[in-house]
Amino acid sequence: MEARLNYVENPVAAKFVKGLVSAARSVTGSGLPASTAQLVEIRASQINGCSGCLDMHTKDAAAAGEDTTRLHLVAAWREATVFSEAERAALELAEEGTRIADAAGGVSDEVWANARKHYDDGQLAALVCTVATINAFNRLNVISQQPAGDYTPGQWG
Repeated sequence: MEARLNYVENPVAAKFVKGLVSAARSVTGSGLPASTAQLVEIRASQINGCSGCLDMHTKDAAAAGEDTTRLHLVAAWREATVFSEAERAALELAEEGTRIADAAGGVSDEVWANARKHYDDGQLAALVCTVATINAFNRLNVISQQPAGDYTPGQWG
């Protein structure tokens, strides 16, 4: 598979991707655990069918010490016993935030309240921003058919 668009060579795409990367990094220091952010990025990428992001985020999570069992079970998080209640709340918020068109009104009050039990305002903001940026990256990669499989952990910083 060959990508339809080269983000490095195309000046418009390169500038946009640079901005998205900056936006994604802005949540650093929010208190949201990095492992939770990684799980959210993986789950949204699964829903959106973004192989490039799945390649990147699963490899980066594994390199950061994430347990492979947990990585294999992200898609089935509701039935898996390896996720904390806080992680489950984040994954549920990520799913509803990714599938906005599937539910009138977007993220339900119940899902938001459950996330609020586990995360403070800064962490919630980081969680929402993580969902928003990974969905943007997913759409870029799926539309432009970015290939997956060759990513090396840490390759993009």
